[in-house]
Amino acid sequence: MSVPKAVVTDIEGTTSSIAFVKDVLFPFARKHLAEYVATHGQEAAVRQCLSDARTLAGEPALGDVGTVALLQRWLDEDRKATPLKTLQGLIWADGYARGEIKGHVHADAARALREWHAKGLRLYVYSSGSIAAQKLIFGYSVEGDLTPVFSGYFDTTTGPKVEAASYTKIAQALELVPGDILFLSDNTAELDAAKQAGFRTAALDRGEVALPPGHGHPVVHDFTSLDPFAHVS
Repeated sequence: MSVPKAVVTDIEGTTSSIAFVKDVLFPFARKHLAEYVATHGQEAAVRQCLSDARTLAGEPALGDVGTVALLQRWLDEDRKATPLKTLQGLIWADGYARGEIKGHVHADAARALREWHAKGLRLYVYSSGSIAAQKLIFGYSVEGDLTPVFSGYFDTTTGPKVEAASYTKIAQALELVPGDILFLSDNTAELDAAKQAGFRTAALDRGEVALPPGHGHPVVHDFTSLDPFAHVS
C-alpha cells in the first residue's frame, strides 16, 4: 500500500494525556466559567455561545446565570456540545495567555509530528475540543509551539467523531481519497467510523484506556513505534 498523504490525529489519549484534559483543563474551565461570563459576557463570541447553548437546550428564555448553571452541568456530564467547547476554548485561551496553563503533548508525539511534517506529510487534528482549544494546546505546549506542523483542524462542527460521514467530510475538505489518510486515536468507536469511511487507522494504546479485544485496528503504544511511511496499513 502506498504511503499516506495525510495524517489526522486525535488529541486526548493520543498526542496528549487524558489526565491533562480531565485534571487540568476541565477543572480550570469549570472554576473560571461563571467569572469569565460575568467579565466577558457582553463580548460577541460569548453572547453567541450562551445563545447557542440555550437553543441547544430548548430553553431560549434562560438568563445568563441559568445558562452558566446549564453549562456547568454539561461540563460535569462531559457533553460534546459545540457552544460549551467554544466557551471552554475562550476560557483556556485566557489561562494560556496568562501563563497559568501549559498544554501537555507527549515528547514522542511532538518529535514524530515534527519529523513527519519535515518529510512532507500533511498533518491535521480532529478533536471534540474546539479548533481554538486545539491550537492552544499545541501552541502553548510543554514541547514548544507545534502549530506550524499542522495544515488544518477539525472539531465537532464537522460532525460527531463516531460517525463515518464526518470523516467523509474531512476527506472532501482535504481533497484526498479516504485511503490516502491515516487516522490516529485511542477511541475504537472513532477508529471504526474512520475505517468505515475508508481511512487507514491506528489505535494508540498508552495504557490510559482499555481497548476492546478484537477491535481490528493496528495498535501502537506511542508515536515512536508508529511509522506512517512504512508500517501502518
